Amino acid sequence: MVWDTNWEQMTIAWVNQQLIEADSVHGLHHIRRVFVNVLQIAAIEKANMDIVVPAAWLHDCILIAKDSPLRADASHLAAQLATEFLESINYPSHCIAAIAHCIHAHSFSAGIPCETLEACVVQDADRLEALGAIGLARCLMTGGAIRQRLYDPNDPFPHNRSPDDRKQVVDHFFVKLLTLADTMKTPTGHKLAKQRTDFLIGFLHQLSKEIGAEPNSLHLALKRIHRAPVNDPATFDMP
Repeated sequence: MVWDTNWEQMTIAWVNQQLIEADSVHGLHHIRRVFVNVLQIAAIEKANMDIVVPAAWLHDCILIAKDSPLRADASHLAAQLATEFLESINYPSHCIAAIAHCIHAHSFSAGIPCETLEACVVQDADRLEALGAIGLARCLMTGGAIRQRLYDPNDPFPHNRSPDDRKQVVDHFFVKLLTLADTMKTPTGHKLAKQRTDFLIGFLHQLSKEIGAEPNSLHLALKRIHRAPVNDPATFDMP
């Protein structure tokens, strides 16, 4: 394995400088968690660590606002910037194109097909960040930051209307989060995503109880996106 602590220290220091103005949802803590996910998936799927590890650290190395006209090109621009950085530190040249592809293909919105196992691993690792406890926290933080309401009081779980995640945080579960497990490319990623999706559904069950939602409304909303309720609604266990 080529990647070692020296490469890692140089990369983390550089990424930290690139993201010095990042918010808490998209900064270095996010990248560290994706790195942990990559290690877990890659070890089981037997991916090339010399490619997936630097790709994990560098996949979000550029800051582009969500409302920027360049947002759709963020992963492409990140891949270009990462390539320049890796060349500047003399990282083995035979790995760089594959790393750049992982970074380019990881984005949900870009829709770039994964052409290698390593790209599949990095994409799965990044998408896991939108699920489970971390995914829930990030979703709520982002919604609060842009002043969205938590749910539509007239139809908290969208079963009589189309979900609109520009207005309600909970609607984002039905627009994107609860469908992510079906987009996972590796068996390990899919298994982990299913577990974390069940956690989110458990949270929705608890929310339904606490707000006194219409009986069966959550079930109907989940059915619309072909997502069955978890067997144990107590998956989301709050003290």
